[in-house]
Amino acid sequence: MFNTDLDALIPMLCVTLTALATMGTEAFRGRSERLPIGWWGLIGLGGAALSSALLWNRNVVGYGVIVADNFGLFVTVVLVAIGALTIVFSSQVVHRDGIPAGEYYALVLFAIVGMIMMATATDLLVIFVALEILSLAVYVLTGVRRDSPKGSEAAFKYFLLGAFSSAFFLYGIAFTYGVAGSTRLEAIGSFLSAQALSNNPMILLALGLLLVGFAFKISAVPFHMWTPDAYEGAPAIVTGFMSTGVKVAAFAAFTRVFLSTFEPFSTQWAPLVAWLAAATMILGTVVGVAQSNLKRMLAYSSIAHGGYLLVGLVAANSVGKAAILFYLLAYSVTNLAAFGVIALLGARDRDNDELRDYAGLWHTRPALAALMTVCLLSLGGLPPTAGFIGKWYIFSAAVSAGYYWLAIIGVLTSVVSVFFYLRVVVMMYMADREAGLPAPAAIPGVGMAALMVAIIAIVYLGVLPTRVLDFAAESIATIF
Repeated sequence: MFNTDLDALIPMLCVTLTALATMGTEAFRGRSERLPIGWWGLIGLGGAALSSALLWNRNVVGYGVIVADNFGLFVTVVLVAIGALTIVFSSQVVHRDGIPAGEYYALVLFAIVGMIMMATATDLLVIFVALEILSLAVYVLTGVRRDSPKGSEAAFKYFLLGAFSSAFFLYGIAFTYGVAGSTRLEAIGSFLSAQALSNNPMILLALGLLLVGFAFKISAVPFHMWTPDAYEGAPAIVTGFMSTGVKVAAFAAFTRVFLSTFEPFSTQWAPLVAWLAAATMILGTVVGVAQSNLKRMLAYSSIAHGGYLLVGLVAANSVGKAAILFYLLAYSVTNLAAFGVIALLGARDRDNDELRDYAGLWHTRPALAALMTVCLLSLGGLPPTAGFIGKWYIFSAAVSAGYYWLAIIGVLTSVVSVFFYLRVVVMMYMADREAGLPAPAAIPGVGMAALMVAIIAIVYLGVLPTRVLDFAAESIATIF
């Protein structure tokens, strides 16, 4: 029987041990062998999901810096789903593109370890360590195709800007420690509650530096510059993984730090985050309209969705808090499925990620076109999909909190975003494929099965969201 300190670490340990086993297998197997080592990652992820279910409602603390509360466990399950879908989609892509399987799957699993740690950490230094674990893995995954100049350039840009943002975050931790004398979130929260009526500039400086670090990871304007290049240069399945997993982990830590620890100073940071949300929604939508490359279009779409999530953070009422978790789940499944389609349609010598590559897809791959349509409609927030319910609750929370102008901007940008999502749909159903373009590759049954699971989840969350919303509300209540 494990002690309670170790209990809180079990979900992370399951994934870590599987990552080590995967990496070791790659070192000892022959280059010509094609062992399905990627599937072993599903064992570790399954163990993480099972242990999370067993830890539900126990609120176990591990070594004073990791807490297995319902909030962290909900996010852990979302990250497990992201990891599982990524591994299944990658099974064809890794062999097709000549990516070292053991290295790739180990990096994906180590990134998930960092994400889970970031979601469950209750110490700013542990959050920083988790941030670096996931970031280093994602940097390498971005440039994992070593023969791709675009991928190498994207990884280099991402690494440089990521290191710059990490410095801001670390300085924020240093200033917070200088003010509160601790990096534990609970101790910082107690100190700030006593200082709520003060105008200590050091507290505001620490808050601002931490905000910059989080804003970079969630691609908020004006810290979004890395996103389009990194998303376009990375393999499509890696783009899907980092556009969902990194955002989920960053928003989990962002929510825990700002809505719990720094809540006494919400009157100082909420107006700033509200303007960040507005700018992020507007820029992500307006610039996304001009894109002809699907990965760049979805990059700006991801920026806009980060803005919608910030609206829930600003509202900070019971509806907004639950909506954050629900939206993270809905967005993750939808966006990863969309990138899964792009990845499965690609070829080793051609990514097939331009808008014209999807012309006439309904005639050549009708099932794939239908699945992609559901993903795009959900990203646009049209019923009866998960995206519609997520946006409905986010904007309802903003209205309830008195942020009418933010809700109006959100609705208007959502309407505009429908244009570039439907443009892809029109291309798939109504345009003729250009002469000379090769026919889309056949999709393996495993990939289609994973897409079907994602689509079922999107429709289920759009038609019967109540149960998941209740879980989300119960989960986020544990950090307050």
